[in-house]
Amino acid sequence: METTKAAAARRFGPGRRSGGPLAAFVALSAADLYATVKAPRGPARAGKPLLMPALAAHARYGSPVARRPDRALLAGLACATAGDTALLWDRHERALLAGMAAFLGTQVSYTAGMAGRLGGVRGLRARPLRAVAAFAGWAAVNAALAPGLERRLRLPVAGYSLALATMRAVALGVGGKVAAGAAAFVASDALIGLQQAGRSFPSQETLIMAGYLLGQYLLTTGWLERQPAQVRCPTR
Repeated sequence: METTKAAAARRFGPGRRSGGPLAAFVALSAADLYATVKAPRGPARAGKPLLMPALAAHARYGSPVARRPDRALLAGLACATAGDTALLWDRHERALLAGMAAFLGTQVSYTAGMAGRLGGVRGLRARPLRAVAAFAGWAAVNAALAPGLERRLRLPVAGYSLALATMRAVALGVGGKVAAGAAAFVASDALIGLQQAGRSFPSQETLIMAGYLLGQYLLTTGWLERQPAQVRCPTR
């Protein structure tokens, strides 16, 4: 006879969760990338602030296995939503700084969550050279970009990128899709840094957004895969 726990797992486990949020994220991502190709700024990008809420909805409701997403993951996605909104006006310095502050919240949230529950610090203790590589990369990129940045932006950029490098280092301690997602996120932000330093090239905006979307997707799905599944029993 099927046990109560097994019956609950069958009813509320794999295949019983909605794929709608992830489909919405994919559709919104495709629309935003298309808009970025046509016009990186303007009303065509109005759907950008909906991207991370769709990914958060997938984390909360759309996973094929019942998992309760970490608050750190949801907090990071919420901060990213604020950052995405601010950066719609990134040609204005205040909006750029506001977006940077919001994404600083994303990096801090992700780092805290990955360091603890996902075992990032444990992984780095076993492979400390990964952290050394992440921070060496941070120092090299900042040294290369600083001369091209406006003086008043150098300190905010250095501070934000240090938080980003810390997130990257902890993600390397986790490994797998989480580490790959962090790498894509870092590459996207490095392209923004090049842009702010006056080093632009064709399709740069599209590559920035593609790297960011890929990074957030891999971070979120990799994070969920490393969380234990939960059996949700029906309530009356």
